[in-house]
Amino acid sequence: MIVSASSGDLRDEYENIVMTYRNMLTYTIDGINDPERNKIYLKLIQSILKLADRVRQDILSHFSGWHTYWVKQQAEKELRLTGKTIVETVDDLMFKSELDELLNLNNEINPDPESEISRRHKLLIRNIFNHLWLTDYYGEAELSLITIILKSGKFRWHEASLFTSAITLSSLRTWQTEKLMYLLDIYESSDDQVKERALSGLILNLHYFNGRVLLYPEIGKRIKKMSRNASFREHCRIIVLQTIRSRETEMLARKLHDEILPQVAKLKPQIEEKLDLENILPKDLTEGKNPDWSAMFNDSQEIFKTMEDLTKLQMEGADVYMSAFANMKHFDFFRDFQNWFVPFYPDHETVNEIYKDEILGPGTNELAEALYKTPFICNSDKYSLLLNLKHLPSAQKSMMLKVFRMELEGLQQLNDDESAIDPYRNFRINVTQYLQDIYRFFKLSPYKKEFEDIFSGRLDIYNSEFFRMTGNAEEAEAGLADYFFSKNFYDDALGLYLKQISSKPDNAPLYEKIAYCYQENNNYRDALIYYRRAEMIDRKSWTLKKIGLCLRRLGKTEEALEYYLQAIDMDPENIHTVIMTAHCYLDLNDYEKALKYYFRVEYKEPDNLKILRPIAYCYFALGRFEDSEKYYERLSAGKLSAHDLINKGHLALCKGKKREAADLYRQSISMDEITSDQFMNIFASDQELLISLGVNPDDLPILLDYLLFNIG
Repeated sequence: MIVSASSGDLRDEYENIVMTYRNMLTYTIDGINDPERNKIYLKLIQSILKLADRVRQDILSHFSGWHTYWVKQQAEKELRLTGKTIVETVDDLMFKSELDELLNLNNEINPDPESEISRRHKLLIRNIFNHLWLTDYYGEAELSLITIILKSGKFRWHEASLFTSAITLSSLRTWQTEKLMYLLDIYESSDDQVKERALSGLILNLHYFNGRVLLYPEIGKRIKKMSRNASFREHCRIIVLQTIRSRETEMLARKLHDEILPQVAKLKPQIEEKLDLENILPKDLTEGKNPDWSAMFNDSQEIFKTMEDLTKLQMEGADVYMSAFANMKHFDFFRDFQNWFVPFYPDHETVNEIYKDEILGPGTNELAEALYKTPFICNSDKYSLLLNLKHLPSAQKSMMLKVFRMELEGLQQLNDDESAIDPYRNFRINVTQYLQDIYRFFKLSPYKKEFEDIFSGRLDIYNSEFFRMTGNAEEAEAGLADYFFSKNFYDDALGLYLKQISSKPDNAPLYEKIAYCYQENNNYRDALIYYRRAEMIDRKSWTLKKIGLCLRRLGKTEEALEYYLQAIDMDPENIHTVIMTAHCYLDLNDYEKALKYYFRVEYKEPDNLKILRPIAYCYFALGRFEDSEKYYERLSAGKLSAHDLINKGHLALCKGKKREAADLYRQSISMDEITSDQFMNIFASDQELLISLGVNPDDLPILLDYLLFNIG
């Protein structure tokens, strides 16, 4: 990398590091005992990492052409025009005079955005943001500047929030221990909405630079000290959980999209699919997660609902609006880099634009206040919504005003009620909105290519050094494991559940959930091991059926049947167990016994057309063609699948009706559910049964050729 860099100082520093390391190696080999060796070695590692960061920044600055480095170069050019080349103290800052002017002001900044003092103040905020963002390594000047921001009382909370984001971005660009310490300082000494951003930025940085954390023991020392405070630990837990929750965002968007344009699953020529065995029962009656587990979640039960209820997801903090607002980021407002991080507040100049609107103007205060207080929309999307309102037709503007007025009234009551119940509510809301702002920046901003997306990958913050430093890891991991499990992140849940085994060796629900994670990842062998362990501790019908499921998936159908029969003895009225027992007999070609159990389902659910499918097939396989035909006629009251038409064709063929059989086969192919090649594979797998039922084997190739000629 140094070969591509422009500065010769970087090469010299590299040579110095190499020389120091060579000397250390020589002293060690010669047997010289240096009590400072470990400290020197650690310092060398820190130095080579810092040098790598500097080289990277040098190369990007000269060759990337990115907005980040254009702004940085402009600032450096202006600095040189003042006769300086480096900022050492706060007096060297280009905007020092404007800063002094603000500090000497006795009154609030003029609310009129067009006033000269407002324009100068806005420029000062931009300059401070850019300086904190683009300075690679903080020194005395930055320490003084941050101290002024925190202690002067001249900067409003939303400005301090913006500066905190700048420090976070700067730290993500170039690691420096001091920057992380400043974020902790801000957390300990700022307003709520500022401290929430500081701790969020710290956690994102510590996760991103996880490999470096242990090389800087002063960070760990301070975090461990702060972790003695229960509020700090809870704040960290909230941020970690909400960051991990961002993984749901794209999944949610896909879910919403797929409900509009549902995907069609590929069909496979297996008897289970041919007879649609999996879907005989409605989804809410199939056996999934153990119903007993719901008791494990106690007061958090509502948090661990499925994604079906978008309102509940929204209350949890799920990012349900990402896809809706993704197309509302084209306004000039979002071309201004810092606006991706500015909190929403009622006095923002964007709100002032609404005053000029004939319809929205009179209700601007309620509108802005409702947007400010609503917990469900992040800051970035609030600005999108506000900017978009101007372009709506008059009728929609009036309607939106009424909605916001009602919303404001309801929100006040909601805030008062819930804050009394949950002391961390406001922290959680603000963190959620801020992390969603950052998520939008990395996913949607025109500058996203200039940043490594910290929201890509697994976001396994629970595996980071930081997470271990905050204490109570076992308790926190248990909660996270259940969260992952509830959201179907089975790989993550599995790793955390496995860590709990040593401390909970007799916990049957733990073994069940480990097994279920393996099952959902199609690892039926390991699932079987843990289901059997659970069954030894707490024998119940649900576990027996899961053992049966794994054995059946592993091709051990006779063993599976034994477990399903035991489950029926324990819970004879369970319709799912009855069906799975029937499926096992069907797999074993014991059609008489399969029918016995399928009839029990038909008796209990006379309106379930899907149960007719395996009954018709069993009658067919037994050679009872008339009975089979009656059931296929009843099945025809619904929509016949391609496999149904093939089986009806088989039935016609066995009854000697070759032309009718060919017509049914042709219909199955023309439905576009299966291709002609798939049909051929299905037909080949059924030939042995057809021949056993009396079909002349010599007729089969002739029938297929006739069919293929006629479908072209």
